[in-house]
Amino acid sequence: MLSNEIQSAMNASFNRRHAAKLVAAGSLAAYFNRVTHADDLATDSPPDADAAPSEQGQPAPKAELPYFDRIGLQLYTLRNQMADAPQATLEAVAKAGYFQVELMNIDEDAVKIASMARDAGLAIHSGFLDFNVITEPGKDGVASIEQVLDLAERIGLRHVVFGYIAKHQRDTADKCRAIADRANDAARKTREAGMRMCYHNHSFEFQKFAGDNSDQPLTAFDLFVERFDPHQLEFELDVFWVKVGGHDPLAMMKRLAGRISQVHLKDMQQGTPVITDEGQVPDDAFQELGDGVINIPAVVRLAREIGVEQCHVEQDQSPAPLESIVQSYQYLQGKA
Repeated sequence: MLSNEIQSAMNASFNRRHAAKLVAAGSLAAYFNRVTHADDLATDSPPDADAAPSEQGQPAPKAELPYFDRIGLQLYTLRNQMADAPQATLEAVAKAGYFQVELMNIDEDAVKIASMARDAGLAIHSGFLDFNVITEPGKDGVASIEQVLDLAERIGLRHVVFGYIAKHQRDTADKCRAIADRANDAARKTREAGMRMCYHNHSFEFQKFAGDNSDQPLTAFDLFVERFDPHQLEFELDVFWVKVGGHDPLAMMKRLAGRISQVHLKDMQQGTPVITDEGQVPDDAFQELGDGVINIPAVVRLAREIGVEQCHVEQDQSPAPLESIVQSYQYLQGKA
């Protein structure tokens, strides 16, 4: 049962006129079919341009926009709602039309959240580990990579995401090299456990190291691209953070072709300057898909070309997150 707050937010965007559009497009029936077959949508290969036949042998509606038929949502977008009412929030995500969610954490609570998500008809294939597992292994209170992988296996994950590095852990090239080596080792263990690890970027990786005044200063991102083992450790490329870090998301995707397994879809407000200190990015820089300057359809089409497996919508900041996720989904639907 959806809470009044969540139901009101959903009704504000998911209204009768939108439902009529879904029926006309055949999407509403697909949604109800998805609710009962969420786990059947997962695949280890990127979506094909041609739709596969349905269970009844009839061709399924062809979606021109790749990944729309299994689009995910990173739950960090709804972190406050998840803290207050996880089951109702997950039901709202399913009602909005999303097919899967990506976990914020891989811990005992995530085991419960995964069960709730599947009860709501949502698939789960990816989750973030505590970055200290890699950056400061052995620290009091920090799980081992083996413990994390055991939980990930219980949840049924395919992707384990290493998604952050604290400022004091990344302030020199030597520290970043050591982290890259530990990440490679963790990624190898992840592969041996039947899963895959990927690194999720922010914008700090594009900042030059202090004291480097050369014409072509080394950045953590360049170091990671060079040092990460491409056979073990992949990328989950966040196009917003690439853009705010001063780079073209499409060019970066081409640079990393064959090494990106997942993409975070975000949009950035027009006029946002280059900011490599992620903590200084203003809240209104984060926009619903289609309201900013990033060419989202081009991103997802290129993602298919280079073999990306999953795309997840994320919006780090929003005054109305539940309405934002509906708006972003509707934008993708309009492009499908």
